[in-house]
Amino acid sequence: MKSTIIFLSMLAFISVSVFAQTVHKPVTKPATVSPVVNGKKIYLQYCLSCHQADGGGVQNMNPPLIGTQYVLGDKARLIKIVLKGFNDAVEINGQTYTNAMPAFNYLKDKDIADVLSYIRSHFGNKASAVKPAEVSLIRGPIVKTPNKKKYTVRSKNT
Repeated sequence: MKSTIIFLSMLAFISVSVFAQTVHKPVTKPATVSPVVNGKKIYLQYCLSCHQADGGGVQNMNPPLIGTQYVLGDKARLIKIVLKGFNDAVEINGQTYTNAMPAFNYLKDKDIADVLSYIRSHFGNKASAVKPAEVSLIRGPIVKTPNKKKYTVRSKNT
């Protein structure tokens, strides 16, 4: 019995010693990145090569993002273009742009909202931000539709 008490005492002492020496790092939340910073990061990663650093696009290929109704107008249309891609020739300011845009539906709602908000508030644009909930609302019906075609806008208006 005495040896059992000594054994348990030593075990308790060792356990306390080991626990006391363990460094416990404080739990910290990951730093949140502002929507503007994240939007710019997404733009640089996915949009820059076609729409260029200044948002001016590439003549007759990739449309500009500056001052067009595609960017400044209906948010739902813009969100659908990002989620489904765009495969129509579009005329903006008298020039026709023909390159297809791939779908970016693999991006998170927050990332799509941030990049669209970035585009709508940069390059001289002044339009309201896009919220992740708006992207989610549009994404829901798109994902459920069996039509795999890219989203197209029939209007030739700018």
